[in-house]
Amino acid sequence: MKFFVPMAESEKEAGEAYQGFAKFVNAPISDKKIWKLRWRHDKENMECEVGKSIPANCQTGNEPVLAIFDCGNLYKICTPNRGGIRGEPILAGKNHDSFATYFD
Repeated sequence: MKFFVPMAESEKEAGEAYQGFAKFVNAPISDKKIWKLRWRHDKENMECEVGKSIPANCQTGNEPVLAIFDCGNLYKICTPNRGGIRGEPILAGKNHDSFATYFD
C-alpha cells in the first residue's frame, strides 16, 4: 500500500499532515510509516488501519485513523479528536502481541 493520509489531496499535503501529527503528539518521524497495527488490550485483540474507523472499544466514535506512530515502547494512534486535531492520541502497548504493517 502506498503511503497516504486521509483527506490529503496530494503526496506533499500527506507528508505535511503526517509531520504535523507527529509534532502534535511528540512522536518520532521515521521513513517506515505504519499502515496497520494489531495489538492486545485488556485480553482483547485490537486492530486499526490508516483510513478506516478505529475499533468501537476505543470509544472515539466513528473516526478514521489518520496516522500511527512507533514511539519505542508504545504506539500512538491519531484520529481527528485523539491526537490529530485535538486531544491525546490513543496509546497501544508494544510487546510480543503487537504487530505493525508498514506502507510500501
